[in-house]
Amino acid sequence: MPISSDVLIDWFAEQGRDLPWRRPGCTPWGVLVSEIMLQQTPVARVQPIWEEWLARWPRPSALAAAGQGEVLRAWGRLGYPRRALRLHAAADAIAREHGDEVPSDVDTLLALPGIGAYTARAVAAFAYGRRAPVVDTNVRRVVARAVHGAGDAGPPSNTRDMADVEALLPAGDARAARFSAALMELGALVCTARSPRCADCPLTEGCAWQHAGRPAYAGPAKPVQRYAGTDRYVRGLLLEVLRSTSEPVEKSRLDIVWSQAGQRDRCLDSLLVDGLVEQTADGRFALPGEH
Repeated sequence: MPISSDVLIDWFAEQGRDLPWRRPGCTPWGVLVSEIMLQQTPVARVQPIWEEWLARWPRPSALAAAGQGEVLRAWGRLGYPRRALRLHAAADAIAREHGDEVPSDVDTLLALPGIGAYTARAVAAFAYGRRAPVVDTNVRRVVARAVHGAGDAGPPSNTRDMADVEALLPAGDARAARFSAALMELGALVCTARSPRCADCPLTEGCAWQHAGRPAYAGPAKPVQRYAGTDRYVRGLLLEVLRSTSEPVEKSRLDIVWSQAGQRDRCLDSLLVDGLVEQTADGRFALPGEH
């Protein structure tokens, strides 16, 4: 077995980061909030916002009672603001349907609005210590290298990826949950995409990639992600204007943030469709519920 659960869990106990959502006192709600915020966003950006949210909205019902505009304002510049509205909707369902307690089983979590396969399993594992395969980009990369001897993971396959991780999990719930966290942490800190620190890796001895001579990734080319100038970037500029004021703004205030009128108007339309912006009766624009 290229991945020893004992070795990896011991490594995690010594090298894992001390993050607030990993501490014993963190509630399942705190874990759920962290998992939504951490999607495609670095820990350093998430931690201060997470702490503010948990102080302000310590239970799902508290967030559910807040307006959408207030929630988007508090989300700040974490990016992908639709996540904030999904979390708000999930909080409302938890408060109304589950006695203000985050469910502990994967199927019930999956039934919540905006909760997908990764988040449901992450909450079951990390909040409740359940045995559930938790698969993110870091986990896929570690498994690709250590188990399959590939330089990196290829295109995602939910069925294959889940089966790969399921086969590695220890039998007991608590150890499986700890192993899942350790596997993810190894990919984040050591078995990184560009500069893996193989000399520091606890799995080096049994790693299939090492035994194969660390071949370069030979799969399909991965798209290069750029941000500046994309629609996501322009949407962020438009939202920043609305977050910076408590009053609806004229369209002219939005027009000045981006010179390309076609792209700017397309992005504004998409924000309206997504429910992240609303238009007032007199033609101005505001965050939802703030007019």
